[in-house]
Amino acid sequence: MPRYWTEPPFKHGTSPRTGVLLVNLGTPEAPTATALRPYLKQFLSDPRVVEIPRLVWWPILNGIILNTRPKASAKKYASVWMDEGSPLKVHTERQAKLLAGYLAKAGHDGLDIAYAMRYGAPSIADTLNAMRSRGCTRILVLPLYPQYSASTSATVFDEVGRCLARWRNQPEMRFVRSFQDHPGYIAALAQSVRDHWAVNGAPDRLLLSFHGVPRRSLDLGDPYHCECHKTGRLVAEALGVAPERVMVTFQSRFGKAEWLKPYTQPTLEALAAQGVGRVDVMCPGFVADCLETLEEIAMECKEAFLEKGGKVFHYIPCLNERDDWIRALMELTRSHLGNWLDIPPLDAAASAACQARARALGAKQ
Repeated sequence: MPRYWTEPPFKHGTSPRTGVLLVNLGTPEAPTATALRPYLKQFLSDPRVVEIPRLVWWPILNGIILNTRPKASAKKYASVWMDEGSPLKVHTERQAKLLAGYLAKAGHDGLDIAYAMRYGAPSIADTLNAMRSRGCTRILVLPLYPQYSASTSATVFDEVGRCLARWRNQPEMRFVRSFQDHPGYIAALAQSVRDHWAVNGAPDRLLLSFHGVPRRSLDLGDPYHCECHKTGRLVAEALGVAPERVMVTFQSRFGKAEWLKPYTQPTLEALAAQGVGRVDVMCPGFVADCLETLEEIAMECKEAFLEKGGKVFHYIPCLNERDDWIRALMELTRSHLGNWLDIPPLDAAASAACQARARALGAKQ
């Protein structure tokens, strides 16, 4: 196999374009054990996701987890599956389409807006190749993870690098590292809470639940914990509520190792035991509803809180297709595109003509 892929043939009339690639975590193709197995294998085989030596982890993954977890996970996915498919994929696709529309209305109708999943389909490799075929010579990669972590954002950068390593004619690239304190993102989160409270009243406690990571990652220098707390502080300040009424917690713990604390479900159970009657839970680390928000929080955590004596539990949905969030996403995109919005990309036709002339000269020599 050659190290570099052959570049696609140049198509006359193709104008060079600037592209934006939104990337989210991923999803199985269907809520079945058969579909879950390859998805989980790809996800849990990433050394940034599971930082255990492969000699130790590989027998556990292939001998135990992939033979037991797919069936249990499939039932959970089935409980939140939408008519159009996985909630995460549905919302991410809608966000990409809305972003394209908002940018076009703002005068940037020549941009190529696409989305991909880090694990599963559409893959980063397939989407980048499709963008290349559409003439993209500049690409901004925007992982939809507000808070940076090596196990999320960095895996996207890794995969993009692996894909481009096979390209002979590479595009210019830019990356969004994180946006945990972006004013538009914070404002959209706060307004989402206000909108919910305007209809349902305010709770005794507001929990901001973020996806957990192993505690060891914090000790090794991962900034995720700090960025989650910064988002939580800024949301509380924007809402103007007393700090003791807002709590930052971490969910989705996996395995027996210590993860970032406090854990979401045990915190909810403790609040119920203490006599706290109503809690609202929001998940600022997810910009699109998914299994972790719709099943783990809105179903499992709600049941746990009520069983321990809590009276009222409300889940506040993710930003999804909110107008203020898409506008914030547009501003985030424009700020990182920067001068790419003003300077046209390298003319692909001129580049192809130069290469043809060079080949012709070489043939004469």
